[in-house]
Amino acid sequence: MGIITRSSVGRKPSEIMRFFVTTFIGIVFGFFIGVSVPTVSITKLNLPSGLLPSIDLSYIEDRYTGRQAWSFMNNGHRRSSSQVQLSNDTSKIWVPSNPRGAERLPPGIVEAESDFYLRRLWGKPSEDLTSKPNYLVTFTVGYDQKNNIDAAVKKFSGNFTILLFHYDGRTTEWDEFEWSKQAIHVSARKQTKWWYAKRFLHPDIVAPYDYIFIWDEDLGVEHFNAEEYIKLVRKHGLEISQPGLEPNKGLTWQMTKRRGDQEVHKVTEEKPGWCSDPHLPPCAAFVEIMAPVFSRDAWRCVWHMIQNDLVHGWGLDFALRRCVEPAHEKIGVVDSQWIVHQGLPSLGNQGESQTGKAPWQGVRERCRKEWTMFQGRLASAENAYYKSMGIDVSNSTAH
Repeated sequence: MGIITRSSVGRKPSEIMRFFVTTFIGIVFGFFIGVSVPTVSITKLNLPSGLLPSIDLSYIEDRYTGRQAWSFMNNGHRRSSSQVQLSNDTSKIWVPSNPRGAERLPPGIVEAESDFYLRRLWGKPSEDLTSKPNYLVTFTVGYDQKNNIDAAVKKFSGNFTILLFHYDGRTTEWDEFEWSKQAIHVSARKQTKWWYAKRFLHPDIVAPYDYIFIWDEDLGVEHFNAEEYIKLVRKHGLEISQPGLEPNKGLTWQMTKRRGDQEVHKVTEEKPGWCSDPHLPPCAAFVEIMAPVFSRDAWRCVWHMIQNDLVHGWGLDFALRRCVEPAHEKIGVVDSQWIVHQGLPSLGNQGESQTGKAPWQGVRERCRKEWTMFQGRLASAENAYYKSMGIDVSNSTAH
């Protein structure tokens, strides 16, 4: 027995050495096999579904905004990153005809326009809209004029999207009217309709609408029907228009005075010396800014002419003609659908009293200043353009 014990002890070092040598050779052999065989992705193997773990979608949804969902999506991104990188390197997208800033997108995914159509939070997107209004009407309002606006809105059919701009910050109170629950409400204190229009009525937002009404809150509409108005505008080819004004109320311009014997008029006679050309404002190609109606194409031009800092729009009425051609044919007043300008100084009272003046006086002074500023900017812009083109218009009165 002693001999057997000595023999087994004597063989231990050699057996241990053999074990290490065999292990080392196995590791080296496995390494070379690994680097010589292409990587196999489990996603490319056609394995029975039972061999792969199922993904609990509800688990991911519950943690959509948490770290676990982000990690899940990020890992998926890494797995396909090499393929995406290859695609980007070999076929970069650049489409100059796309909207500015979207040149790197494939045209099929670009949505250049939007709308004011209200959509659901559930169901299929394709089933959201039971109808798509063809026209848009906006009113810049204060809650004190709620009854007047209620009467005005009821003159517009379901074919109109209703958009209220609230200058007094009161919006929820309007839900006493059933129509208000389907209207669009935008609120910013002490702002005018042209401030709102520049910021919320971009041509690409209102593109679905054939005509855009941008109206004040103090208009009497007893003798007005919006659908009939649209018919007359189409019939007479008016791109920019307004309803005729009740002649017994104080009028500033003869052009916007309602004529009882016509459907539409496009020219008028003014005080001597007021019109240098019978085809120019205020004798033609002219409407006021209290209740204008624009076609889609005309509004695309007018929107770009509105100045960011000139919020009252004074002087804009004399410049509208630059957006249609010939202006004396495509701008006019609809006489058979007429309104009353009530002249309520509600927005004017939103001003501040300075140097002892009433709030409305400060607002009126600002209006006059803006008119002068707008005229100056427009004249400077025209002169700069003509000069850059080498055109001498010093003797022209048409521009």
